[in-house]
Amino acid sequence: MTANPIRVLDLFSGAGGFSQGVHEASQRFVTAQAVEMDVAAAATFAQNFPNARVFAGRIQDWLETDAWKQEIDLIIGGPPCQGFSTLGKQDIEDERNFLWEQYAETIRRTRPKVFIVENVAAFAKSPQFAQFQATLQEDTAFHEYSIDWRILNAADYGAPQARKRAVMIGHRNDIAKPAWPEPSHSSDPRTVQQAFAGIPHVASDPNGLAKRSITFEGKRLSGPYAGRELHFGRNYTDLSLERFAAIPVGGNRFNLPDKLKAPCWRSHTSGSGDVMGRLHWDKPSVTVRTEFFKPEKGRYLHPVANRAITHLEAAVLQGFPCDFKFVGSKTAIARQIGNAVPIQLGRAIAESIAAVI
Repeated sequence: MTANPIRVLDLFSGAGGFSQGVHEASQRFVTAQAVEMDVAAAATFAQNFPNARVFAGRIQDWLETDAWKQEIDLIIGGPPCQGFSTLGKQDIEDERNFLWEQYAETIRRTRPKVFIVENVAAFAKSPQFAQFQATLQEDTAFHEYSIDWRILNAADYGAPQARKRAVMIGHRNDIAKPAWPEPSHSSDPRTVQQAFAGIPHVASDPNGLAKRSITFEGKRLSGPYAGRELHFGRNYTDLSLERFAAIPVGGNRFNLPDKLKAPCWRSHTSGSGDVMGRLHWDKPSVTVRTEFFKPEKGRYLHPVANRAITHLEAAVLQGFPCDFKFVGSKTAIARQIGNAVPIQLGRAIAESIAAVI
């Protein structure tokens, strides 16, 4: 039995990146429950945190059960951020933008000692963020809480990835205010080369993933898979392979000869230099998103190999340990990896929380 346990509720938990960081921060943290709508992600969470009660469904439905009637010390989580994303079409009325309301309702009901909300940096400039703050500061139901927020870069805390997140920390006024974690790697960030140490440049057969499955919530799902099993390649076209071979170390689509450029690239000679770009060995990676396996989506080519980074490499850039088990299709696992909170960032925040609870 853990001495002085800190009982954690993980909302919008995804695969459990935030919980993994929290658990690495201190053995006192015990994840009691997790709520996640994506069944494959919920199954992944259950595989890695077998002692947690995992609700695979909408938070609205979870709040209608009695599951929330449990003593909770810390709530963590980030409401889905697609509506705030700076990529693609933004929709200010996207219903996912308003899931902060259920987060606030969970705080109101469970009265945790501390809660942490994390989201894309753009969330901090959204009207929903302003409404969330106003609710917590002006509604008498939350009068016993104080809040603060900052934009944190995961690379400053040891992640081999530049990823900025808006982080809000609220604490009950009967405990000390948690300190913001001091950057540990701002002057000496971890690099892609350090993260990829020991991972072969040659990826395995894309069709070689073992055929195994589990049943979770009545659904049959592929997996679990971990470590080198996730170091598989893709079946590229000859044109793609020609393009990769023509892109030098540190290069991108601008280095391609005209005959290898897509028509839209020929007519657009400016814009993002990350498209079809190689990661830099001596820097943290760019932000790992859910389609990291598509070089046309960003700087996701391996620094020297003629391929995109693999699921294993993306997971390592997010800080997942090699024995972390993922469940679902290749696309579902990529989504879980790309949506996760970098483990090193979660750990740094949680260390500050453990000091005051």
